[in-house]
Amino acid sequence: MCFGMIEIRWHGRGGQGAVTATELLAKAAIKQGLYAQAFAMFGPERRGSPVVAFNRIDKEPIEVRSHVYEPDVIIVLDPLIIKIIDVTAGLKPKGTLIINSKSSPKELSELFPNFRIAVVDATSIALQRLNVPITNTVMLGAFAKAKSVVDISNIEKVVLERFDQLNVEALREAFDKTIVLEV
Repeated sequence: MCFGMIEIRWHGRGGQGAVTATELLAKAAIKQGLYAQAFAMFGPERRGSPVVAFNRIDKEPIEVRSHVYEPDVIIVLDPLIIKIIDVTAGLKPKGTLIINSKSSPKELSELFPNFRIAVVDATSIALQRLNVPITNTVMLGAFAKAKSVVDISNIEKVVLERFDQLNVEALREAFDKTIVLEV
């Protein structure tokens, strides 16, 4: 595994688990022997309001203590957010955009040219497997497929420590169903 620091920005809505997802991803990275940070930007958010959370993952200790301004990866938990927020603001050229959407990667690449696109219908998976439209653990599976940074087995372990086997199954299904379109 050869990479420098990976910075990730998550876009979701209050109650969808973006903050929890960052914590789980950081724990999985640490379990793998990497260094990681997980943090969120909080204001007067309420359930349903847009939320932004962040991760940093590196092989070396992380000394940066600021928000992520130029992420390598952006993960969108709620497909409607792309209509109200410029989710790609600051995304590095040829960065990876992982979106919960029923749209095809080709359709989304027309909206977001010059970025690597990964797509999974996380809402449908969450509803089918978990009976709730909370997509955080599902999108962790999409992240594992789109970026080979943290092994899915480590993500599964930390998800199982916090949730149940159904969340692990949802995560695995998302991993299997995520479609990645290279730039």
